[in-house]
Parts: sequence; structure tokens; C-alpha cells
Amino acid sequence: MKTILLTLTLAITSFILNAQSISDAKTEGSTLTVTVTLRGSGGHILVSLHNEVSFMKKPLEATSIEIKDGKAIAAFNNLTPGEYGVVVLHDKNDNKQMDFEPTGMPKEAFGISNNVILMGPPQWSDAKFEVGNEPLSIEIRL
Repeated sequence: MKTILLTLTLAITSFILNAQSISDAKTEGSTLTVTVTLRGSGGHILVSLHNEVSFMKKPLEATSIEIKDGKAIAAFNNLTPGEYGVVVLHDKNDNKQMDFEPTGMPKEAFGISNNVILMGPPQWSDAKFEVGNEPLSIEIRL
């Protein structure tokens, strides 16, 4: 009887672990590649990924990318399908924040996904885009 219980326990445990690994493989998600093009050089490009709740607050993910030949490329991996938005900043002086003129205007170039020309703070409705199960590439021009 103990042998049957032990065999049954091992079989069930093996099945559960195998099912979990299959489930994990399905939830890996897709990759978003963000290419930022700009005229200037120097400094870095700060790229932040948001959902509606995190937009213009603490990002879901963020990275600082070196500019090479007027371009910076960032990748965000294992994204679950849904709506996302990207905000980018050309951090010319590498202080990891946006600098402003005394008038309140930004000193450094910034942009959002969908390349909307802004006349004020970015809005989620302008920046959002859909990520599905396939890899996606977007370009943001500064």
C-alpha cells in the first residue's frame, strides 16, 4: 500500500511540475523594441515603459541607452499582451531627470509613443498602443 501511495504521489507531483513549466512557457510574453531617433548627440536616452496606471508616474520598466549615430535602441522583454505607452527623454547632461527653463519649458527633448506633437503634458490617450503576442517595434522621433 505504501508503494502505491508513494508511486501515486510521485506521479502527481511530476504532472503538476510539468504542467507548471508548460504554463510558464506560455506566459513569457512578447518583446517590444523601441528605436529613438534624434539629431543631437551626447548624454543618454531615458526610455520608460508604462501602463495606464503608471503613466507619467513610476514606470513599469525603465532603461538608459547610449546614443550611437543619432539612434538609441531599447528592448522590453516578456510583456503580457495589453496597452502600453512609452516616454523618452534625451538626458543631455546625464542627471537622470528632465531639466526645465525658468519659464517652465523643458530644456531637453522628450517624446512619447505614437510621435504625438505635444502642447502640454503627455496624455495616456495619445501615447497608448497595443502589445499582442508577437514582437513589436516602434520608433519615437525627437
